[in-house]
Amino acid sequence: MTTLTDKPASPARAQVAPPAPKPAKGRTAPMRSQVLTTSFLFLVATYFLMPVWWLLVSSTKSSSDLFGSNGFWFADWNLGANLRQLFDQDGGIFLRWVLNSVLYAVGGGLVATFLAAMAGYGLAKYDFRGRGTIFSVILGAVLIPTPMLALPIYLMLSKVHLVDTIWAVLLPAAVSPFGVFLAKTYAEASVPDELIEAARLDGASEFRIFRTIGLRIMSPALVTIFLFQLVAVWNNFFLPLITLNNQHLWPVTLGLNAWNSDPNQPHANLVVVGALVSVLPLVAAFRSLQRFWRTDLVAGGVKA
Repeated sequence: MTTLTDKPASPARAQVAPPAPKPAKGRTAPMRSQVLTTSFLFLVATYFLMPVWWLLVSSTKSSSDLFGSNGFWFADWNLGANLRQLFDQDGGIFLRWVLNSVLYAVGGGLVATFLAAMAGYGLAKYDFRGRGTIFSVILGAVLIPTPMLALPIYLMLSKVHLVDTIWAVLLPAAVSPFGVFLAKTYAEASVPDELIEAARLDGASEFRIFRTIGLRIMSPALVTIFLFQLVAVWNNFFLPLITLNNQHLWPVTLGLNAWNSDPNQPHANLVVVGALVSVLPLVAAFRSLQRFWRTDLVAGGVKA
């Protein structure tokens, strides 16, 4: 007779977690490279932001604190008094300088943008004799440094008696070779020839096609052209220096330089707070047009 004996159940084995996989030797190199890249970019950003921080801090100081305290930290708060003194100095001429800069930069930027749009659209969408030569001349003009053109411009303005007038700054500001180059490149990539042909079949004139189709499609590039020209004219110093003698026609850059160069009446705190105020319109322009500018950069990156 066979006896069946139940064997006791074996105890459950303890569930042991599998060992964590060791990181591959090659993974540490990209991580180290990422840390080094981030650190380098942080140092570069700090380097470029330090002058901005110094300007913000120094604008709150009096003349004595400006030279007698730490340049990168605050002293006694004097921003309100500096602003009042800035707009009261010399009969409030600083506000006149700012308005002159707005006139030169905005007026010249708008005209330069419109002319660049027409020239770029024409070079991109019309086939005519000499088109390549004209575009080569425009590219050559882009490569010429602006100060080299100041003396020829002064001589031409002197011949037509426009020196020491607002036209001495507005007329040169209305020309942007780089704007023509950018408008042509964008029009070639963005404005369809089929759409232009369809508009011609509908009886639209060439200028109407440009106004209703070309300008609308090219608007992101035109915003970029306007911003570049706005900044270039706003920061222009040498041309107004040699063409304007009347201080009531000076832009803000020339006016602040005159205050900074005056040995008899030190205006150190006014120059600093004036520089801060003069930057604010540019910041406002970039903030308000930032969305269109980003659109243009993305479109240019896709084209590339």
